[in-house]
Amino acid sequence: MPIARGYAATDASKPLTPFTFERRNPNPDDVVIDIKFAGICHSDIHTVRNEWKNAVYPIVPGHEIAGIVSAVGSAVTKFKVGDRVGVGCFVDSCIGCAERDLDREQYMPGLSGTYNDFEADGKTRTQGGYSDSIVVREGYVMSIPDNLPLDASAPLLCAGITLYSPLRHWNAGPGKKVAIVGMGGLGHMGVKLGSAMGADITVLSQSLSKKEDGLKLGAKEYYATNDPETFTKLAGTFDLIICTVSAEIDWNAYLGLLKVDGSFVVVGAPENPIPVHAFSIIPGRKSISGSMIGSIKETQEMLDFCGKHNIVSEIETINIDQVNEAYERVLKSDVRYRFVIDIASLAA
Repeated sequence: MPIARGYAATDASKPLTPFTFERRNPNPDDVVIDIKFAGICHSDIHTVRNEWKNAVYPIVPGHEIAGIVSAVGSAVTKFKVGDRVGVGCFVDSCIGCAERDLDREQYMPGLSGTYNDFEADGKTRTQGGYSDSIVVREGYVMSIPDNLPLDASAPLLCAGITLYSPLRHWNAGPGKKVAIVGMGGLGHMGVKLGSAMGADITVLSQSLSKKEDGLKLGAKEYYATNDPETFTKLAGTFDLIICTVSAEIDWNAYLGLLKVDGSFVVVGAPENPIPVHAFSIIPGRKSISGSMIGSIKETQEMLDFCGKHNIVSEIETINIDQVNEAYERVLKSDVRYRFVIDIASLAA
């Protein structure tokens, strides 16, 4: 079996450390990828620290993967050696399930997560992108447009699709007023993507410290939510609000910013239940919804859209031995706006 090198978590309380492990042998429909860059997602931190109570160690995190095809199986038709490719949050699904829906694949049963999960055989553990190689079925590999740099494209595979999917589903575009709550790794992608779709984008952030960045990336307006006047001034303004933060917020106050028939979409994952008063949504026929990543089909659509509009993530590239420090900085929001690991540093 192929040997891979990476960094892994072996316990919830311990730092990630160098780790050597076996990848599965490639099948005829598999693509073998030399990983060049891996983004750091907040989900990685939740998982390796067992904050979602589902960790099975050792865990090699990483589901924002950009690399180069190094080998293809005999049945592969979409890719060839040398292609620029990406892998996102899942690497297989139940292709025989009666409920399968390629447009909503991420919500169907039988997904195999890129790490901390099982391959389709139900026995082999999946390990993620903080490593030098990965073996993935052809149908779960995506093409990265040639004009996009690989390093800054890696976060598109999670952060990018996490914002693209709700923007598309709720028809963000010309004539629509959209607010993005939070100006972080997810939020800044919402600004870029929503602006490129033609929507009128407003950032709602705790302070104005990132206002210059927000306006430069495409926002029309930028307001501080620590100012009570914001909620008075913007009452009834937005068709769509996408909330990217996991922190506690005044949900009822934010719902007051929606127009009639407006939607508040949750993509961040707060720890506690969402406390909403019925009369925050009944008058105005407002809705609260959730959205989770995207299907393989939609993720490729997003990458093609980003290629057309030259959209990538704003990143800080690090060596893999800086990953534990990067985790602490993510928790302090001390990154603009996504950490990306240069996997070549594994050889250093």
